[in-house]
Parts: sequence; C-alpha cells; structure tokens
Amino acid sequence: MTTATDDRAIPVSVLDLAWITEGGDAARALRSTLDLARHVERLGYRRIWLAEHHNMAGIASAATSVVIGHVAGGTSRIRVGAGGVMLSNHAPLAIAEQFGTLESLYPGRIDLGLGRAPGSDYAAIRALRRGRIDDSDDAFPRELEELRSYFRPVEPGQALRAVPGAGLDVPIWLLGSSLFSAQLAAALGLPFAFASHFAPRLLFAALEVYRSTFRPSSVLARPYAMVAANVIVADTDAEARRLFTSVQQRFLSMVRGIPGGPLPAPVANIDELWAPHERAQAEQMLACSAVGSPATVHADLTEIIARTAADELIVTSAIFDHAARLHSFDLLADMRDILRFEADSAACPR
Repeated sequence: MTTATDDRAIPVSVLDLAWITEGGDAARALRSTLDLARHVERLGYRRIWLAEHHNMAGIASAATSVVIGHVAGGTSRIRVGAGGVMLSNHAPLAIAEQFGTLESLYPGRIDLGLGRAPGSDYAAIRALRRGRIDDSDDAFPRELEELRSYFRPVEPGQALRAVPGAGLDVPIWLLGSSLFSAQLAAALGLPFAFASHFAPRLLFAALEVYRSTFRPSSVLARPYAMVAANVIVADTDAEARRLFTSVQQRFLSMVRGIPGGPLPAPVANIDELWAPHERAQAEQMLACSAVGSPATVHADLTEIIARTAADELIVTSAIFDHAARLHSFDLLADMRDILRFEADSAACPR
C-alpha cells in the first residue's frame, strides 16, 4: 500500500449506531460515539452518520438529531448527519426544524439522510405515529417533497415555514436497501446511499437503476452513489474474525427473530452457536463485509470498490471493545491508495 493518496481513491465515511454493549449502557455508548467521531475526524474521514432505530436495547441513537448535535458539538470539521432519519416516523416540518437548527448551530457540516423504512417494530411504529400509518407508494415521495419545501426561501404570503430551516442548505440524501429509493433519488437528482452492510441482495440492481435513470439537478450534475460495508481491521486475520463474531451473533439473533439486543462480546468459535441454515442466512446479510488483517481488508475493499464503482464508501464497525474499534479505523486509514482521507473534497456532495 502506498502512503500518498491515489487519484482513484474514494472518500470514506463512518456509520455509527451508538452501540450499547453487553454490560454497558446508553451513556457509555454515547460517550464512545463522540470519542469515535473525534478519532476519525483526526484521521481525515469524510463524515460520520448516526442511524435511527427504536425499541432496540443495543442502539442508543433513537433520538438521532439529538445525538447528531452531541457529536457535531464535540467535533470541529467532520460532517455529521443522519444515516438515516426514517421520515415516515415524523412530521416533515419537525425534521426541517430539527435539521435547520443543527445547520444553524454547525453551518456547512450537517447531512440529512432519509429512509422510508420504520427502523423499528410494529409496536414502536404505532407509538411513534399514533395511528398515522401510511404505507402507500406515494407517501414517502409526498413527505419528502414537503420536507424539501421547508428548506426553500420563504415566499411572500407563505403561511407555514420552518424556523430555523427556511433558506438553509441542508444536503439531503436518499437511503435504501431496495430499488424504490434508487429510482426516487435518480428522478430527483439526489445522492444515494445503499444499505449493503445488512441487505446487499439488490445492491447492483439498485446502483444500475440509479445511474441509468439519473436526472441532473441543481443538487448534482451526475450520479453520486455511496456504498455501505462492514469493515473490521485487526493486526491478524484471526483477531479480526474473532472481533467480527459480535456482529455475527447479532445477525444470528435476527435470523432467530429476536433482534435488537446489546452488542455481545466476541466468542472463540461462532460455529458452536449457529446451525448451518442460520449461518447461511447471516452470511447472506453480511456479504458486503471486509474482515481481516490490513492486507486482507485492502484486497476485499479493492474488490468492493471496483465492482460497485462507488463514489464513496461508508463503513460500519460494530466492535465490542472500544479500543479495538479505534484501532480498526487507524489501520483502515493507512489504505490511502484506495481510500481518500481529507477534510474536504470538491468531488463529494456537501
């Protein structure tokens, strides 16, 4: 690996879920999230995003805009945003006001990634939406257009406005794990991020739809696709695979219908915990992963970048031990021939 940034290198960002580990609590998770953000800012990662999930004992980022404010207030340069906010859970005006407030406090550093999945179970959906459940195909596009309207400059006689929000440039990304958001992002000329870190099945189909049907807009002249991957780097392949068993155990729980628990400690032999069919299902969901020594991860990421032609990579690293997690991002930052680490890049959407 070279030490100078290659022209082919793409920006790399971080997706964090404020993991609550076994034996830990939300306060510790949020402290670790801020410490991680400061660490990756020093290393030159492009952005750090937080994800909205509800009724999950292992994730502390349910109040996503609050956590974004916590992280942005504790850092100085790195972009901070939502990866994402589940718009169907919220009134568009409320999101416009929240992110207008964040942009006012931390100008030029806030991203708003939006998804249409609930990010929760049905009981939480009912509690969040108070019976306002609309799963029709046009609900999300309508809510998205309403949200975008609140960021436009106020017109004479306009009765309803977002304060703060109106007239502010808050970059909007569409997130997804299917073709729907890819098609919508292409139609609107918005940047698109695919959740291949847990649902890679339609990754290539979604990228093809997005790129082939993209319409240039005032936001983007050409498509901009971000690809998500699980990345765990350690000094040896064996140690990385051991650390990865924490993620594998969580996905095993999902396969068994009991998702959302605290992030478990790694185990010596994951094969003692799952049956062959459970392993197959978990490995399918975790197919977009790079786990191993620096050489192994470099090779895996090189292949992912080449196959997807990603414009940006966003990595999630659910590692039980916080120090090991920081070390993983240190080792990843050495891969400057394929990954770009710099405070700003004209090639990236804001």
